[in-house]
Amino acid sequence: MKILVYTTLNAEQKNQLKAGITGNAELFFKNDLTEENLFLKLAEAEIVLGNINVSHLSKPHSNLKFWQLDSAGFDQYQNISLNIPVANMGTFYAQRCAESIVAGVVGFYRGLHSLVRLQSEKKWVGSKIRPFLKGLTDKNVVILGAGAIALAAKKMLTGFGCNITLTARKNPNATLHSLEELFSILPETDVVINTLPGSAENYVNEEFINVMKQGSIYANVGRGNTTDENALINALEKGKIAGAILDVTAIEPLPIESKLWDMEQVILTQHSAGGDKDETSGKVKHFIKNVNKFLNGEQPEDLVDLKRGY
Repeated sequence: MKILVYTTLNAEQKNQLKAGITGNAELFFKNDLTEENLFLKLAEAEIVLGNINVSHLSKPHSNLKFWQLDSAGFDQYQNISLNIPVANMGTFYAQRCAESIVAGVVGFYRGLHSLVRLQSEKKWVGSKIRPFLKGLTDKNVVILGAGAIALAAKKMLTGFGCNITLTARKNPNATLHSLEELFSILPETDVVINTLPGSAENYVNEEFINVMKQGSIYANVGRGNTTDENALINALEKGKIAGAILDVTAIEPLPIESKLWDMEQVILTQHSAGGDKDETSGKVKHFIKNVNKFLNGEQPEDLVDLKRGY
């Protein structure tokens, strides 16, 4: 079995991968190949690990049997047609992404974003900030999406005593499956957490935001293009939305002229939610698990539809 690895790995991680994959596997690493040899190996590869350059997919790859992405998102491949199983890293990144977005919501309610600013300015306000603090217990939370990140966030928020509703068009994990159903509960929703893929462009638009509860919180750990940023900024300026926790933005890096940088009620986590100091080694472990499942005739985890975006 010929396996081509696009993900950049160090020597230790390469050895980790080689030792972990069962069976007779021959591994090739993109960074060890010339551009010419890379195309040759891609044409021969039966399994690819990592995110292939879109331009490298312009020709058919008849030998390819399984593709394991090394990211949760894959919007760049929505025009690619492959009749093979493709898996993303949704489960791998879900826990960290959920931790970050839930931490952002908790931090906002507890005023940590304001306290950090006060600390940098060496200003002590003490008890004066207490009347502005809130708790997460009993809050009504809507999570847009019902995939791995959404389920991980739901589990965490359950521990805070929140009332949680998941929404998705077809996913059975969700309880609401239409925009009409969602709009019916948004006026009573305290927190909206977006975990949507890039295929849901501008899902959170001006109409959506206008239906939201006055003074509610918006958090996005999905994709930046799922939110109409101008409508969000307008709602923040007018106080329709009390605050926003944004791991993703429409343009990344966020342009210096964006108003979001200077808004005190906005927490920007700079697309770091899935990060971890052992991230690459963790991805290698996930590669090994999924490749071995495939080689043993089992269904790999986190299979996705490139065209649908999830």
